[in-house]
Amino acid sequence: MIRPLAAVACLLFATCAVAQDSTVLLKEKTVPSPGRPQSIKDGVQIQKSQLEDYVAMLDNLPLTAPAKPKQARKLLILCKAAGFFHSSIPLAAETVKAMGEKTGAYTATITYDSADINAANLANYDGIFLDSTTLEFLGDPKDPVTDARKKALMDFVRSGHGIAGIHAAGDTYHTVPARDSGLKPEGTWPEFNKMIGGFFKFHWVYPQPVWVKIDDPKSPLTAMFHGREFEVHDEIYTFLQESFSRKNVHVLTSVDYSKMSAEDKAKEPAATKRTDGDYALSWIHREGKGRVFYEALGHSEHIYAMTPIMTHVLAGIQYTLGDLPADDAPSVK
Repeated sequence: MIRPLAAVACLLFATCAVAQDSTVLLKEKTVPSPGRPQSIKDGVQIQKSQLEDYVAMLDNLPLTAPAKPKQARKLLILCKAAGFFHSSIPLAAETVKAMGEKTGAYTATITYDSADINAANLANYDGIFLDSTTLEFLGDPKDPVTDARKKALMDFVRSGHGIAGIHAAGDTYHTVPARDSGLKPEGTWPEFNKMIGGFFKFHWVYPQPVWVKIDDPKSPLTAMFHGREFEVHDEIYTFLQESFSRKNVHVLTSVDYSKMSAEDKAKEPAATKRTDGDYALSWIHREGKGRVFYEALGHSEHIYAMTPIMTHVLAGIQYTLGDLPADDAPSVK
C-alpha cells in the first residue's frame, strides 16, 4: 500500500520519537558496511550515485512543493569540490533536481565545473545550489579568473537572487590546521563566510545520533516537522564560534545539545569547543537583496531518502528563489 506523504512523515517521526541506538550499539548489532570511496577517481569527480541510494531517493521524494512558484524558476546545482569529495554529492545533485521536476518548483542544471559561475551564465538562473562544495571550490585563489567567479557569485546573490547549500557548502573557504595543533581555522573569503553563515571546525562522525530541535516552529520552512524534535544519524558539523552567530542568521533547526551524552560532548576538541552550546543545523538570512539557505545534514546518502528533511531543503530552496516568504530576521538582535 502506498501511503500519502503526510502519513509517511508521521510514521517517520513516530519512529524517531523512540530513542535510537548509540554508535556503540549500532556497531554491536551490525556488520560493517562496505566503505564508500570519495566521489573522485583519477582526478575526476564521479557523477553517478549508487543504484540503491538513487532508488531509495526516488521512492521518498516530496510529492508537492511548499509553495507555488510565482514564475518558471531555474536552478544551477554546483557539485565542484576542492577538498573532501563526499560520496553523496552525485545523489544530492540528482535529489535536488528531481524534487524540482516532480513538484514543479523549478528546473535544474547540474554542473561539476566551477567555470559555470560567471556573470553571463548566471543570467540564465534564479538560484544556485552548492552541493557539498569544499574549500576553494571556485578555483585557485591566485588565479585572476577565480576572482571574477567570486565577484559573479556575490553580485548574483546580492542583486536579488538565491543561494542554497547543503553539508560541505559550510566547509568552504577556510584554513585547515593540523588536527592536534590546537589552532583555530581562519576564513579565507570573509564575504562568502558571512553569507553562507559560518565555516566548519569539527564534526561528530557518522553515524552520530543527535536530536534535532525546531528553533522556529512557526516558519513555513519547518512546517513539515510539525514542531516536534526528531532524532537522526549523520555526520554532524560544528562551526567555529567566531564564524557563526545568530546575530547574522535566522536559525531554523539545531542540535539539542542538552540531549547529547557527556561522552559525545567530550569528543569536541577543547581548543575550538563552542562555549555557548549552540550547534545550529539550518538557517536562512538576507544577503543584500538576495536570500540564503543552508542545511548542515547531508553527509550520508540515507538523508536524501528522508522525506521531511528533503521537504525542508525544498522549502529552503523555494525561499531563496523568492517563492516562499519567511521571517528571515536574525534570531538574536
